Amino acid sequence: MKKPQPIQSILEQTLKGLELDLPLKTSSLWRSWKEIVGDPICLHTKPHAIRNRILFITVSHSTWMQQLQFLKSSLLNKIHRFLGEPLIEDIRFKVGKIHQVETPSPKKGDEPLDRKTIERIEKLLENITDEEVKEGFRNLLTQSAKHKCHGSS
Repeated sequence: MKKPQPIQSILEQTLKGLELDLPLKTSSLWRSWKEIVGDPICLHTKPHAIRNRILFITVSHSTWMQQLQFLKSSLLNKIHRFLGEPLIEDIRFKVGKIHQVETPSPKKGDEPLDRKTIERIEKLLENITDEEVKEGFRNLLTQSAKHKCHGSS
């Protein structure tokens, strides 16, 4: 019988195997945007999406967009410090409507996952014997996969 592994190790291996570690780590940007950029910038910006390690930010006005271009390097550094690693390589801005919501979050799809993704999740879970832990991981991985599918389009 194999020696038990710490649950954190199992989770990290599972997320990397499904290539879901980046969306999970970066999803905290939505919840912590105000903390990362501060009140003045938060009032005029909203993270919109992350694709190919590029953070897309909606900005309230073209004047703010121009100012943020000058602050792009500083914003990237703040994001890297917050995430603990340079997961975002660039920032792109677009003018749009900013709805003041206390904790904006990325949209998660309600559509079922494709068969291939479900099979990958089940394969990763096959060595977990505790049914409660297995179900918890299944829910986490399923939601993460849905977030990846709908957040990267």
